[in-house]
Amino acid sequence: MSGGALAYGRKLFSIALIFNALVCIVYSMGLLTGFYTANWQLYQPYIFDGNIFWALITASMINIFPAAFIGQVKTGRLWFHHYVYGFLVLILAVGFLVIFTSVSLVNLFTDNITDFSVNVGRFFVLGGLALLLDDLADVSRYTAKILCRMKYVAYKGRHIVHVTQAALSVLCLYIALGVGAAVIQNSNWATVSNFIFIGTLIITIITSLWSVKRKVWYHIAPN
Repeated sequence: MSGGALAYGRKLFSIALIFNALVCIVYSMGLLTGFYTANWQLYQPYIFDGNIFWALITASMINIFPAAFIGQVKTGRLWFHHYVYGFLVLILAVGFLVIFTSVSLVNLFTDNITDFSVNVGRFFVLGGLALLLDDLADVSRYTAKILCRMKYVAYKGRHIVHVTQAALSVLCLYIALGVGAAVIQNSNWATVSNFIFIGTLIITIITSLWSVKRKVWYHIAPN
């Protein structure tokens, strides 16, 4: 495989990992909304406390930086930077949701939605965000400065971030096992949504453990 193909492969892999992190965040936010507003008993008795899904949100947010780090390769671009395509996908997805569905954009990432059309729109919203986040530094000098500052702060506390990510990996593994056990035990939970959730959890755990093993946070230095 040529170097160019490898570079594009890494870039696509990076965007996919960012997308996975965003999906995990949205799933967790939906579960937490039900936990706080509707007294959902989340995968009990295997998950001892629904508040633990905040750990998954944190782990997914931390994973975005290593995922973007993987995609730091030189690739050609088709007419535009891919953040332009991210904005385009976002605009089209939001337009679709506004015109063809009745979902509130305010609650798009917090409500548990089963409507197929809404979930298609939400899929492309997250896809657009993934493209945008992967190329955020190129959007403007202002965003580049913000990212550089964030890298500087993270690099100063890289030991804490590294240990935190390791601890969160264990918690995410517990969540995956708890959700998996609940699905096996209760056929009502054996839904497509939960199977997708388990898949994203597995990817999140692998990404976190890879990042810890490779000590990625020790290499993400400010520019």
